[in-house]
Amino acid sequence: MHQPEYRDLQSGEFKLPWTYLHVIKDYVDMAAHLEAVPQAKAVVNFAPILLEQIEEYARQVNGYLHDRISITDPLLAALVDPSIPADPEERMRLVKDCMRANRERQINRYPAFKRLIEMADWLEHHYDSLNYVNSQFISDVLAWYHLTWMGETIKLTDTRIKRLIEKGSGYTLHDRIEIIEVIAEQLTSIICRYKALARKGQVELSVTPYAHPIMPLLLDLNSTREAMPDAPLPELDVYPGGEERVRWHIEKGVHTFKRLFGFKPKGCWPSEGSISDQTLRILSGFGFDWTASGGSVLQNSLNLAENDNASGIHHPFKLHETDIVCFFRDDGLSDLIGFEYSKWHADDAVGDLIQHLENIAEHEPDDKVVSIIMDGENAWEYFPANGYHFLSALYQRLSGHPRIELTTFSECLENKAEIKPLAKIVAGSWVYGTFSTWIGDADKNRGWDMLGDVKCVFDKVISTGQLKDEQVQQAEFQLAICEGSDWFWWFGDYNPGEAVSNFEKQFRLNLANLYKLLGEEPPAYLALSFTQGSGAPAMGGAMRPGIELYN
Repeated sequence: MHQPEYRDLQSGEFKLPWTYLHVIKDYVDMAAHLEAVPQAKAVVNFAPILLEQIEEYARQVNGYLHDRISITDPLLAALVDPSIPADPEERMRLVKDCMRANRERQINRYPAFKRLIEMADWLEHHYDSLNYVNSQFISDVLAWYHLTWMGETIKLTDTRIKRLIEKGSGYTLHDRIEIIEVIAEQLTSIICRYKALARKGQVELSVTPYAHPIMPLLLDLNSTREAMPDAPLPELDVYPGGEERVRWHIEKGVHTFKRLFGFKPKGCWPSEGSISDQTLRILSGFGFDWTASGGSVLQNSLNLAENDNASGIHHPFKLHETDIVCFFRDDGLSDLIGFEYSKWHADDAVGDLIQHLENIAEHEPDDKVVSIIMDGENAWEYFPANGYHFLSALYQRLSGHPRIELTTFSECLENKAEIKPLAKIVAGSWVYGTFSTWIGDADKNRGWDMLGDVKCVFDKVISTGQLKDEQVQQAEFQLAICEGSDWFWWFGDYNPGEAVSNFEKQFRLNLANLYKLLGEEPPAYLALSFTQGSGAPAMGGAMRPGIELYN
């Protein structure tokens, strides 16, 4: 589970709503599916920066319900605002915010919401007509948007949500407050639900470095070329103090995890499965038992002469002179779930996946570990009913299968799964086995140069000792946010224009905020957009396959 830091840390305002929306839709459903099948097991990973945002949302929403304290997420605040904005531009902004959902699976599923969005489409092209849009239209759009984003398990079990969906229109302030009460319950309980699943042994919880940085690139930008020898790199030769920053993210991530779950995790999913020799040595030094990456990283590594005796993707491996075991994603099976099975009938999709697993069991020697590693949030909106039928059938049929055992990575190690040796790893991520999603493109490289600029200023100011301890801590946190992977993910023409605009604005804001915390004037270039998107990638660009497909 992962979302980047969507807050402006200086104002406290959430700039995008994806954290709370994915909590009420995806993180709740994923927990409920496991709770419904006690024999099922899974590894669930949390990025610490996500955990802290969930904690902050829960605090704010409960503060609103108990004491009417303002909420700093504009969309959530609008849901419970007694007055609808009079300004046409503000109204249109609210309406457009409530159009950010999957048309086929979320919006068109509900005829009443579909009609509202069709009206909103018309309003986008007849802007002057906004003056004639009444408050009830805005109220209904806000209510329906949040009802649509509710997880399927909530829609099936919560009588309030069932009643409000059946109502269809004419939503009152009381109705909207009722919706936020449901949202508050989910935000308040979600971390505890996963903690309870871990306590039962049904789930193994693992951690990602604090703000989700691509560790191999912080350590060595040239590691890009291990899998992409001809990739253009930023003007920045090396990220200053990269190893120190990697260690900071790991230490802070483990600290946050322990504070919220009460124990130290045994496993670390490195951001985007990004690993290198140096990354694995550092993770090993922190005492993690296991980590994981993409199958393409393993395939690239097996092609090295140094690894001539290693073979097979369905085994954990251990890099020479480290104590950490690395599991590798079966990219083919994982991508079937992420990109294909949403188009299938759920029973057929589950049957196909099980047949693939049975074929592995039949044609490969015993003691195979098949690692299916998925986003916890982005695939399910493309499935009917948020993947409810697929996931229900998947857990039920796998947990009762005579030859397939659901397990966790730590249990694999406890049960003495065969671990194969590797002399060297080719640095890469679970996306194509390369770092091409984050570096090697002109706009992505420009982002690295901008990050390098502010890091040099950070080092210079910190070295003077002019900042107080509290200011240093604020600057360190702000720097960590700037180092997150998500900004670079979205830079470039490949991605949709609106997503690129949202994330590059946030990146520039994050950098500007850091300069200000350091007492420095932000460079003029931070006032200018530096990347635009015009693409229409699969699944809106929020997901990537593990294997690069060539036409």
